[in-house]
Amino acid sequence: MEILLGFIFGATIGGVLHFLQPGRDARGVALAPTLGAAVSGITWLVLTWAGIGTDNPWIWVLSIVVPAVVVPLVLSVLTRTRATHDANERLRLKIA
Repeated sequence: MEILLGFIFGATIGGVLHFLQPGRDARGVALAPTLGAAVSGITWLVLTWAGIGTDNPWIWVLSIVVPAVVVPLVLSVLTRTRATHDANERLRLKIA
């Protein structure tokens, strides 16, 4: 049941990063919170499978730190990819 806290931490971090990082007009508002929740949930799952229980602080720290590192990287890559794709489409369609 504590994995829900991991999902909430990740979604909150993703939501904050959505508004802090540039290029939010090029991505959906739900992308970053969903990505943060997924990364945090996967981190929690892997650590649980590794035998780390909820009494160990590492599961809590890593379920916050990993999304805080992964989400900005993914968002910056997606924003650059979208900008490049949009520029190529404008050239292809001969739009100014």
